Amino acid sequence: MTTPPSACALPGRTGWTDEGRDTDRVLFQPSTGTRRVLVLFVDFPDAPAAGSTLPYAARLAPVADWLGTASYGRLRLALTPLHHWIRMPAPSVSYGFTRGLGFEAHEAYVRDAFAAATAYGADFARHDMAYVVPTRAATALSFSPTYLHDPAAPEGLPLKWAVTFGQDLWHWGPKVAAHETCHTFGLPDLYAFTGDTHRHTGGWDVMGDIAGAAPQFLGWHAWKLGWIDDSQVAGLAGPGCRTVALTPVERPGGTKIAVVRTGPTTAYVAESRRAEGHDRTARSTGVLVYRVDSATPTGEGPVRVLPPPGRTGPDLAARSPGQSFADPAAGVRIDVLPGGGAGDVVRVRSS
Repeated sequence: MTTPPSACALPGRTGWTDEGRDTDRVLFQPSTGTRRVLVLFVDFPDAPAAGSTLPYAARLAPVADWLGTASYGRLRLALTPLHHWIRMPAPSVSYGFTRGLGFEAHEAYVRDAFAAATAYGADFARHDMAYVVPTRAATALSFSPTYLHDPAAPEGLPLKWAVTFGQDLWHWGPKVAAHETCHTFGLPDLYAFTGDTHRHTGGWDVMGDIAGAAPQFLGWHAWKLGWIDDSQVAGLAGPGCRTVALTPVERPGGTKIAVVRTGPTTAYVAESRRAEGHDRTARSTGVLVYRVDSATPTGEGPVRVLPPPGRTGPDLAARSPGQSFADPAAGVRIDVLPGGGAGDVVRVRSS
């Protein structure tokens, strides 16, 4: 028997960024429509800026088209740069930008940037979030964390969401902006916080390896963010078998994912991947099978890509016709069938 796609949606269980489809829209901002981004450029007493802000704005600008394409046109980022170097009140080294940066220290940095920007006419009321871009001379700011407001805080900032960039902007470019912006929509990190960093998803999805070979979002993420509809999801939430023609996630339209729910917070997902669009450098193509657990916290493997036997690592995980995946304990089998000229065909079974 087939089931409505909504029966395959998983509830979030972590209270933070996770794979649940019931995203808290008080904590996280909407992920469709136009999101207005105020871009602020900051320098510091110990790291004064040299030159124009224009190269910094140009470095970020492609993120709008990148996310527009990735969302099949359902998300539009409207970036408004405030072209002034805004002097921060404290040295760059005083803000404590190391991995594990705490919420209070990060909020203090954002608060200082917003307060300093008011002297330059920053209009927070007309925007939904901010990008805070430091001068490249501020080497103490090595990475780019996301700021999410605390709904329980008695006094908030003028904007609830921000991305504060660091030196990695110059390494990863607009894709680091795409990654961090999608945290404000509720997506978790797919890379591992400890051990082999990319063991769970490899280069699939920009929420994993930002520099990965196939950064197009997983179909599951597209569903969570509202970039695809329920009509583009084929599901089994109980015993049954169905054959599904999948359109590659790199292309708009068509059925994007086949989902087999296996528990209160778990499911297997199959989707079609091609070396085109954002994924033009993908290391394997065909059917990608992965396990989702919406109770697993960010950075601990909420999504795990499952390679076929004999393949080393998730980057080579896509399956071809004649290959299959099975989890006998869960009663799940996914077969890749021939005949998918416009994508891939799978048969999913649950017992």
